[in-house]
Amino acid sequence: MTKPLADKLALVTGASRGIGAATAIALGAQGAHVVLTARTAAGLEAVEQAIFDAGGSATIAPLDLAQSDSIARLATAIGERWQALDVMVLNAGMLGSLAAVPAIDAKELAQVLTLNVSAQVALIQSFDAMLRRSAGARVIGVTSSVGRTPRAYWSAYGASKAAFETLLEAYGDETAEVSRIRVAVLDPGATRTKMRARAYPGEDPASVKAPEVVAERIVTLAVDGFGVNHRERVG
Repeated sequence: MTKPLADKLALVTGASRGIGAATAIALGAQGAHVVLTARTAAGLEAVEQAIFDAGGSATIAPLDLAQSDSIARLATAIGERWQALDVMVLNAGMLGSLAAVPAIDAKELAQVLTLNVSAQVALIQSFDAMLRRSAGARVIGVTSSVGRTPRAYWSAYGASKAAFETLLEAYGDETAEVSRIRVAVLDPGATRTKMRARAYPGEDPASVKAPEVVAERIVTLAVDGFGVNHRERVG
């Protein structure tokens, strides 16, 4: 039986753990060849092996997304091997320290904005041509509720996610009438991740949903498709 994403190429950022790892494994299970990116090679290798063990295929690409040149090099390498990119899951992000606005560390804020905003722009720019060559590209960005609803002490991260959502939905508007690219912004809600544990150190991990629940929804969007600038929250 043919899998729904057979012969499709997917790219998942932040794929070494959490939502990114679960999504990569789920995409591989549906037949996609998955390119896995993150800074930690060992984590990527473990995810790659899980995909292989399930009968799927994957390629790892360890890199620091904060270095825009590395993104351009990755796009060039992928473009030399494949013609089109069918699914791009923009999952990688940095929480930074939770602090009141007057206490925000300027250096750390720059790091948060670089990864959560500038690197996302570089990814879209670098892979735009491959996305346009797909018969139906899906760009799915993982966001947070604090990007739309400000919360005390979450200002730096929230501001970065607000900017991230704006650039994604602008890209969705720009491409809607001239390509088959469709853009979705997905808020995973409370999920059992390392970032969540850092933000809520006293929380029982078992009280929130597993990353696989979010991954299942992302894969459903990739398979079934969605309208222009789709937005939803999981759970």
